[in-house]
This record gives sequence, structure tokens and C-alpha cells, in this order.
Amino acid sequence: MQFKFILCSALALSLSPFVYAQTEDSRTDSLYIQEVEQDLPPKVLHAEPLYIDLIRDLGARQGEREWNLGFGLTDNQDFDAYEALVEYEWAPINRLGLEVELPFTFYSPVNGTEGELVPANRLQSLKVAAQWSFFVNERMATSAAIGYINEFELGDFSQFGRPLITGNVYNPFLIVAKRWGSNWHTLVYTGPQVSHHYTTDAWHTVYEINSNLHYMIPGTRNFIGVEFNKVLDHGDFDMTIRPQMRVGVTENLMVGIVAGIPVSRENERFSSFLRLIYEPGAAGPGK
Repeated sequence: MQFKFILCSALALSLSPFVYAQTEDSRTDSLYIQEVEQDLPPKVLHAEPLYIDLIRDLGARQGEREWNLGFGLTDNQDFDAYEALVEYEWAPINRLGLEVELPFTFYSPVNGTEGELVPANRLQSLKVAAQWSFFVNERMATSAAIGYINEFELGDFSQFGRPLITGNVYNPFLIVAKRWGSNWHTLVYTGPQVSHHYTTDAWHTVYEINSNLHYMIPGTRNFIGVEFNKVLDHGDFDMTIRPQMRVGVTENLMVGIVAGIPVSRENERFSSFLRLIYEPGAAGPGK
């Protein structure tokens, strides 16, 4: 009996450094995880609209990046417009998002419309943009950002390069977003668009007010919602209602589906839009 007691005591003493080391490793891991998570800058989860999308997530963290491919169809009175876009956005530093976009439009006549009445196919523009999140409050679940889009308008394919740039669109904007509870999201995106056409030296200004309501499915990044895209043009008011949904396909790939329902628009009818969203993963400290 005494031998068994001595043997058990010796075994316990020999194992005690290993158990202590394991406990210390676990404690160190917990402290490290806590330190890394606290080191990340604040960021509030918001549902991003799919048609008028943001330059980067509000409260963007350094190293975040994303590719977008978009495809759309708009049914007009005299022709159909087919849209396609390629877009890359990234965050070089915390809270700053940058974007480059190439939007294409192709037209097809309907109802026997004469060819000269149909716009020419074109690479619409080269769009470059920046967005700075100046307010991020996790307790209030609220974020706000200012940004600027500069759109270098290009000639149609038949006249491409003669001249290369035919105009410019200046578009400063403001974004305010709030999450209500865990699942409901609202966002307002607003600002003027000032167009300058070089050949005629004409200037034209419209004002956009885009409001959004989304419900995010618990435990996922999937959501359903609606955008209200409103334009004020010298006393003329146009609005398109865009019900939409976003579905995650894999961890890094999502698909957004949008329908467009115009309200009191003379020429534009129903439209549809599909957005493929690929996030390769963070490439820096913000991961």
C-alpha cells in the first residue's frame, strides 16, 4: 500500500510540469487572441446595397479587398440596354476604401426602332473613387463616411480615342448607416452628380438620394432588402425601387440579385441586375 502511494506521488510530480505548461499555453493563447482582436480597429457590420454599392465596407480595415462582376438588363421604350461592369476595391489603410471600375453598355433596338435612334455601344467610363469612414461607433451600431467618385467619360466604340475622354462626372457623396438590433439595416447614400461634356462645354447637375432597408438572415451574410434610388433633376423627380437579395455561395463568393421597378419614368421600364462578389481575403494587418 505504501509502495502504491509512493508510486502515485512520483507520477504526479513528474506530470505536474507538463500540466502546468499546458495550462500556461492555453492562458497564453487566450491572452494572444484577446490582444489581436482588440488590436483591430472598430467596425460595424452593415448590409451593403447591391445596385449603388459602396466603395468599400464602412469602417474598412487595411488589407481588405474585393472583386465585383456585374451584369444587367434594362427594358426601355425604344431599345434594350445590356450592362456589364468590372470592379476592384481595396483598403490601403484603415477606414479608407479605393475603387476602380469599368462599366460597359450595349444596346439593342426593339419595336422596329431606327438604328440612329439607338445609342452606340460603349465603354461608358473609367471610374475611380475613394471613401473615408470618419465615424464608426460599435455601441450605437452606426457608421458614416464621405467619398468622391470621378468618372472619365469615354467615346463610343466607333469613335473610341477620337477623343479618348469626352467628359467628366464629379460625384461627392455622404453615407450614413445604422444597424437596428442584430438583423435590420438601414443606409442613406446621397450626393450631387455634376457632368461636364467637353465638346459642347455643357454642364448638368442632378442630385441623388438612395435609401436602403435590409434584413440579414441570422448567422449568415445573406440578406433580403430594397433600395430606393431617387434622382432630382431640375424639378423632375424619378425613383426606381430595387428589391434584392444576397446569397453566399462559398466563404469568399456571394451572388446578389436585383430587380428594378421604375416609378413614373417615361422611357425606362423593368430592369434586372446580377452582381458576383469575390473577396480573396485580407492582404495585410487588417485580416
